[in-house]
Amino acid sequence: MIVKEEFLSRLRKIFDLNLYEVKVWTALLSRGTSTAGELSSISDVPRSRTYDILESLEKKGFIVMKLGKPIKFIALKPEEVVERVKKNLLINAKEKSKRLERLKGDEVLNELTGLFSDGIKYIESTDLSGALKGRQNIYNHLDMLIREAQSTITLVTTVDGLSRKLEILLPSLEKAKKRGVTIRIAAPISKENIHIANDFSKVAEVRNVEDLRARFMIIDSEQLMFMLLNDNEVHQAYDIGIWLNTQFFAQALENLFEVAWKNFKSVK
Repeated sequence: MIVKEEFLSRLRKIFDLNLYEVKVWTALLSRGTSTAGELSSISDVPRSRTYDILESLEKKGFIVMKLGKPIKFIALKPEEVVERVKKNLLINAKEKSKRLERLKGDEVLNELTGLFSDGIKYIESTDLSGALKGRQNIYNHLDMLIREAQSTITLVTTVDGLSRKLEILLPSLEKAKKRGVTIRIAAPISKENIHIANDFSKVAEVRNVEDLRARFMIIDSEQLMFMLLNDNEVHQAYDIGIWLNTQFFAQALENLFEVAWKNFKSVK
């Protein structure tokens, strides 16, 4: 059996398998049912590892062990494998989420927090800065900054950025408003996204910017997060954000924004 390396590489990424697992799995798919010894020969996987690999594939829902001797393994339809993998991912995600939720108030989290608090004493505030790669990492950091905001949040984004941020950031923005945080959002508003702007207007003052093309957020006039690239021209995996904890720069940028804010049109 000859399977191209490129195809095996795609399977590894899609199904989160290692190289031996995809080799044994594709070998079994090509036979329908087979023994571990036969699969070892076909897939060029060491026989000493084949049983472990087959056991792993069985637990993940890719194959079924057939009763009888010699022990054989049966390949499942790829469509069925996809469904099983999806269900297992959801179950595992829920279990991990519950474990993490139980950490709140746990001594493990208290010890970790203690380590962080002790370490942070030796760091200058200006050292708390860095680069984040990938849009999901950027949004996770934006969400953290919003949750920590005490007085003001200023957000400037694009047409597409406004749509993406609704689902991701709105819950934290709602909580920030309840804390008394003043929230301002500026973005290009059109007929296509006016309903999104209206949703945001429930927690923030939203204004329309027609000519300004920028992506940044200022928190409490102290922390700044700005994106370097045009979101229409870069894949989300390669988006880059810069986070700075600098009161001097953040206040300067917010003062400049204040002048422009007066000329932006309110969304009604």
